[in-house]
Amino acid sequence: MSARLVPYESLNATQRQQVEAIEIHAEQIKFSGDIHGALHTLLSKPGPGVKGFALLAEEVPVAFLLLKRPPVLPEWADEHSATLHALQVDHRAQGKGYGKACLLALPDVARQAWPEIKGLELSVDADNDAAIALYARYGFVDSGEAYKGRIGYERRMGLFF
Repeated sequence: MSARLVPYESLNATQRQQVEAIEIHAEQIKFSGDIHGALHTLLSKPGPGVKGFALLAEEVPVAFLLLKRPPVLPEWADEHSATLHALQVDHRAQGKGYGKACLLALPDVARQAWPEIKGLELSVDADNDAAIALYARYGFVDSGEAYKGRIGYERRMGLFF
């Protein structure tokens, strides 16, 4: 599998249309939202605090994610981190290692975007055992804290450099 995580702004017009066509399984939407919400977050108020990234497989986008920094960093995050949001692997490409590819490439692309960061953080629904296990496999550590999120309790996980 040849895949690379690239900034959204580097995509050509065809690739941007392909990102818009990313779909996830209906039961996953409650955890990550859909691609339209993620793109709205990225494009509605462009600024230095939100960056989008697409995972290209054979130059076709198969996954998308957002990273955030101040001034749009969530209140639960450390000011020296970037936060991961809206990680979505197209349902037609799931099970092929693309989520793993995103997580492996993430530290490098985050540091390229913001060299001053000290780590990555994310918030994951406390009952999303599959996601918690996936993030833990790639070095994210559960903070041990649970707090009330938008659809239930959430756990905070971090990967520090």
